[in-house]
Amino acid sequence: MDFKKIKIDTYRKVKKRYIIILFLAIVLIAFFYLLPLNLFNDTFSTVVYDRNGELLGAKIAEDEQWRFPVCDSVPYKFKEAVIEFEDRHFYYHPGINPFSIARAFIQNIKAGEIVSGGSTLTMQLIRLAGKGRPRTYTEKLKEIILALRLEFSYSKEKILSVYSSNAPFGGNVVGLDAAAWRYFGRNAHELSWAEAATLAVLPNAPSLIHPGKNRELLLDKRNRLINKLYEKGKMDSITCYLSKLELLPEKPHAIPQLAPHLLTRIYNNKKGSSITSTIDARMQQKVAEIVKNHNDVLKHNQIHNIAVIVVEVEKGDVIVYIGNTRLTGHEEHGNMVDVCIAPRSTGSILKPFLFAAMLDDGMILQNTLVPDIPTYIAGYTPKNFDLGYEGAVPAKKALSRSLNIPSVRMLRNYGVERFHYLLWKLGFSTINRPPDHYGLTLILGGAEATLWALAGVYTSMARTLNHFQAYNSKYFEKDFRQINYDLGKSVCYSPEYKELSDNSLISAGAIWLVYNALLEVNRPEEETGWKYFSSSQKVAWKTGTSFGFRDAWAIGTTPAYVVAVWVGNADGEGRPGLTGVSAAAPVMFDVFDLLPRSDWFDQPFDEMIKVPVCRQSGHRVSLICEPVDSVWILEKGLITPACPYHQIVHLDKNEKFRVSGECEDINNMVHKTWFVLPPIQEWYYKSGNPLYKPLPPAMEGCLKNEDLRKLAFIYPDKNSRIFIPVEMDGTPGKVVFEIAHRDPQSKIYWHLDEEYIGFTENFHQMEMRPEKGKHIVTVVDGSGSEAVVKFEIVNSVCKKTPITALYSS
Repeated sequence: MDFKKIKIDTYRKVKKRYIIILFLAIVLIAFFYLLPLNLFNDTFSTVVYDRNGELLGAKIAEDEQWRFPVCDSVPYKFKEAVIEFEDRHFYYHPGINPFSIARAFIQNIKAGEIVSGGSTLTMQLIRLAGKGRPRTYTEKLKEIILALRLEFSYSKEKILSVYSSNAPFGGNVVGLDAAAWRYFGRNAHELSWAEAATLAVLPNAPSLIHPGKNRELLLDKRNRLINKLYEKGKMDSITCYLSKLELLPEKPHAIPQLAPHLLTRIYNNKKGSSITSTIDARMQQKVAEIVKNHNDVLKHNQIHNIAVIVVEVEKGDVIVYIGNTRLTGHEEHGNMVDVCIAPRSTGSILKPFLFAAMLDDGMILQNTLVPDIPTYIAGYTPKNFDLGYEGAVPAKKALSRSLNIPSVRMLRNYGVERFHYLLWKLGFSTINRPPDHYGLTLILGGAEATLWALAGVYTSMARTLNHFQAYNSKYFEKDFRQINYDLGKSVCYSPEYKELSDNSLISAGAIWLVYNALLEVNRPEEETGWKYFSSSQKVAWKTGTSFGFRDAWAIGTTPAYVVAVWVGNADGEGRPGLTGVSAAAPVMFDVFDLLPRSDWFDQPFDEMIKVPVCRQSGHRVSLICEPVDSVWILEKGLITPACPYHQIVHLDKNEKFRVSGECEDINNMVHKTWFVLPPIQEWYYKSGNPLYKPLPPAMEGCLKNEDLRKLAFIYPDKNSRIFIPVEMDGTPGKVVFEIAHRDPQSKIYWHLDEEYIGFTENFHQMEMRPEKGKHIVTVVDGSGSEAVVKFEIVNSVCKKTPITALYSS
């Protein structure tokens, strides 16, 4: 035997086997890896649905195709129709149907050209992914191999889903979801049998859908498919008969645009995505109609833009997002601007946060008197909206009436830096400059915020108050958070006990007091008398109007909802009458009329205590305060000072004059508690409070050394730096000095730098033109009481100009 030859033959056989095995391994590996990870790399339309799956809007894909992202599931009717029409054995073959391929091969040989493909749905999906490659036998072989491979990777349902999402439906419509909306104006899951059958036959010949073209052929194909579905028992005879009577679509429908600004926001953040939002489409449409009605009125005053956000408090989900007035195709008034996220001057809308912060820090009680008098702070002169003064007002009323001067004085006491830091913690990212940049104007619109951020903070406050009792008088940090429009990110937190704390950015007690103060804001004329109607609900609401009437705000809160409204012009043009009360509040209340009623907030008793307070000053009572009220305050309010305004006054027996032991027998004296405000506050306070009783005059010869201020400067403040403007004719202007005196009938004598310049009676105002430099003005009344103020003139004026008195006798 030739062992060498046997050995060589054996080696060759083994080598051949190894080559075959290697080849098969390579083929097998290629089979598993030849399919691309992504069959399609096309861009998608950006699509937004409401919380119930209704289409809110879509933007066309970058390649100008209406192609919605891949659908999660294929509607039953379309599934049955397309399988019956394209591939009856879809669920039974491994990606190819040998019998169909053989039949197609014979038909093509006989015809001498490709007239039939014998493709399964899986093979058609592979061909769609190939982007129109020529129909050759080589390509068909590739389709067969890839179809077999695809069946290993995808389930039958996923293959059907990807096919339905990428099949052509005529024109620039790709995918079932886009086709359902474009041709029938509804969700694919809501299609009738006739509509589903129409779409099922289109990918086979998408040009048939063109209006006025091949209508009879399309109708015939659809009806034959309906008959087959009836024969298979998918529908009854009546449904079959009625389905064939349905008309074909005439022309494409416009894609809904119920929330165009939200759609643009999502498009800018995540182009080509499909989002199920928290928006309620029906509520969105109703609020849009309200906005349109108000816009039709406001535009006559050249006010063109309105934005509205409605939020569910519990989750912080936005159910209405109106970024601006309705788009018309002629956007000459900035309707494209999404005002919900555009920084705008805040006006007075931040005042509730300052009120709450001062309550939390024990700096005020809710009815503590705050000065409302002419105020000059480092050259800054705030004014109330009505340009008037009330002398002194309870802090609660200063908030509900949105008085500017008390708010500025409160901010000065609280500290701009502290308030700026609180706003940053609350989430106002647009207030991002140093505190000194804003100064005291921070509380009056010197900063900018977005409607989105404001709605979020008011929602967080309501949620915190709602949860206080549920969390056993504890706080959950995540109750203060941004609002949300993505249903996939909607969360209802259930914190563990270890996540709860004793502190919050704003306490529940302060929030409750703020919201109760905001209940007293005067409603628009059409809402007057709301308290007397059982159908009316309590709404804590606040308005704001920016300088120059450029921005009008109104934000209302109930335990269940927050409604935030902005009205104005997107280009910043101010308009007379553009105020929060007259322009924004009516929109807000109309929206609240659409929302379900809710009970009012529960009082957070565990953070509050009932104490006696002075009815007139709002302070905690002193030993001599009367009358006294009992009110609920925050426990921290116990550190506030007792009432400083009440004092014991000694009167003669007829109670006409104040006396002392120097001029009256003590047995003839009457001793009374008297509420006495400082002179400037009293000057303005008594005109609006007829029950206020000024101190009786002192009996002649008595109280010569009385330490009671009778007079004080209204203007200027001490150490003021004054600039004297030049008049239109070029002459120097004048400075008007003003004094408040407890006795308006008294005569006041004025001195500038120790030089007598005149006197005033009744109204104590004096015009002067001091030279550049530092000066002292001294005023003295007939009883010898005096007031002194130092100031500096910072510019040159003419010398030796006569000085005259205004309103002098």
